[in-house]
Amino acid sequence: MRRRRVWQWSVALAAFAVAFALRYGLVNVLPVGFPFVTFFPAVILTTFVAGLYPGIAVAVACGLASWYFFIPPFHSLTLTAGAALALVFYVAIVAVDIFLLHWMHLSVDRLNREREKAEEYARQRDLLFQELQHRVSNNLAVVSAMLSAQSRALEGEAGQAALVQASARIGLIAKIQRQLHDPSRQSLDLAPYLERLGPDLIEASGAGHVSYVVDAEPVEVPAAMAVPLGLIATELISNAIEHGFADARAGVLAVSLHRNRDDEIVMTVADDGPGWPDGYEAGRSRNLGMRIVLSLTQQLGGSFAFRNDGGAISELRFRLSESA
Repeated sequence: MRRRRVWQWSVALAAFAVAFALRYGLVNVLPVGFPFVTFFPAVILTTFVAGLYPGIAVAVACGLASWYFFIPPFHSLTLTAGAALALVFYVAIVAVDIFLLHWMHLSVDRLNREREKAEEYARQRDLLFQELQHRVSNNLAVVSAMLSAQSRALEGEAGQAALVQASARIGLIAKIQRQLHDPSRQSLDLAPYLERLGPDLIEASGAGHVSYVVDAEPVEVPAAMAVPLGLIATELISNAIEHGFADARAGVLAVSLHRNRDDEIVMTVADDGPGWPDGYEAGRSRNLGMRIVLSLTQQLGGSFAFRNDGGAISELRFRLSESA
């Protein structure tokens, strides 16, 4: 603060000295009616750069110097009618200039304070958002672990399988939540997500005999769609592994993701297994995974279809603009 004050008053002194030297040097060039011609810029520059009080001091010093040296009678502070009129004109001009510049400084300072407050609020929001995401993902992971532990205590295979599947689904949601930790990144690129998802599910299923192929173009989906799409992809890939490659049958599981001419996003999961059973209807299926797929597809405002073509093919279509 002390250095700033020294700098401000140094600017004021230098501005007055330069303005006076220029005006004194032009005394034989300028007519008598221009006593303040070099002093106005000095007052404006000082107020703009150094602030209110240095500006006022320079204005007073310039006014006195003009009155004494450049307003008749010269080298005198006698207040004639002409001198009074010139001084009133000078005071009015510099007062308006100083007021406007000081008001501008106050406005800039107020905007800077508001910006600092906004930045602080943004930092607090980001911190709270990250903490919320962290707690949600941790709680989901705890629930997944509890279900997994409970499945080991059950005797029936059906109950164990149901709890294991529920644990896997909740674990998937927790994983997606962690990927959305950054509040500035409220979207998920499906392409790299699908590339990682298949190998994880194949490894978890112990289906090392299945080859996984992905053909996906980058598709950014908003956070509200990330979890439903992740669950749908998980169910379709898991279903293909379970039914398309049963009894350790080797084969290829292919996943594609692209945008068609109608601006729809199309996600396809295909295997080269025996295909869908004759007369199969997804809407009447008692399979929990398929019911989840249909429910989430409806939530996204999309459509789901399946067919046989060298194996079972599942196809999800949705639009980002409508679903988001």
